[in-house]
Amino acid sequence: MARDPAFVLRYLAEVEELAEDVLAARQQIVDLDVKRNRNREALRALQKDLEPDGKAMVCFGNMFIELPKAQTKEMLQKDQEHLDEEINNLRKELRVKVNRLFEAQGKAELKGFNLNPMTAEEMKLINRILEG
Repeated sequence: MARDPAFVLRYLAEVEELAEDVLAARQQIVDLDVKRNRNREALRALQKDLEPDGKAMVCFGNMFIELPKAQTKEMLQKDQEHLDEEINNLRKELRVKVNRLFEAQGKAELKGFNLNPMTAEEMKLINRILEG
């Protein structure tokens, strides 16, 4: 049974587009994670600093600005929270994109892919149940 070449071409183009979306999302997650790690290093350096009341040089784009360390630390913490949120949102979107790609390819949905980690509160409750 021969397939219509236009149908096959549309199918391959759709699968290719979905695969590119998945790869782009993964790369964006990696890039944001690198930025998050740099922020974490900067926060740790500010915490270890012996002069907590001094000023720190902060790079914004291609220029350096001297800011109070408390303000710098606060900015970095807000940026960390924002990056964590953005990475979690991208991971949720990635799950949907991967499922769409698998659906287009005719593959079954991944098992266990939609799992979420337990929160600290949930872990405490489980530990209480197991201990008592």
